[in-house]
Amino acid sequence: MGSQLQQYLPVLVLLLVAVNFAGGTLVLSVLAGKLGRRTKTKDIPYECGMLPEGPGNSRLSVKFYLVALLFVLFDIEVVFMYPWAVIYKEMLRENAALILGGMVSFLGVLFVGYLYALKKGAFDWTK
Repeated sequence: MGSQLQQYLPVLVLLLVAVNFAGGTLVLSVLAGKLGRRTKTKDIPYECGMLPEGPGNSRLSVKFYLVALLFVLFDIEVVFMYPWAVIYKEMLRENAALILGGMVSFLGVLFVGYLYALKKGAFDWTK
């Protein structure tokens, strides 16, 4: 039992170092920030040496967020497919129908979602 807990000692040390580094960096940032003087000129956004025009935070189209969510969806597909591909040969010997059926059903649901997004015009940037 003791040797199993000793295996986690380097992880605990790494966690303590990371927490102390993050906390120390934050404290040092606050202390260094109080030493500097802030003026109105220093607080305006810098745009290639010119004075800024218009609002600094313009709103993005909803299409941008929709495409970003679709990207995340298809990116997660790859995350699920990679471990499946790694153990495919090993699992093929044990239960071929289960592993292939699971991936085909997963891809089927994903394909139905892709068709739905296509039908709704999620990939059409001209709207």
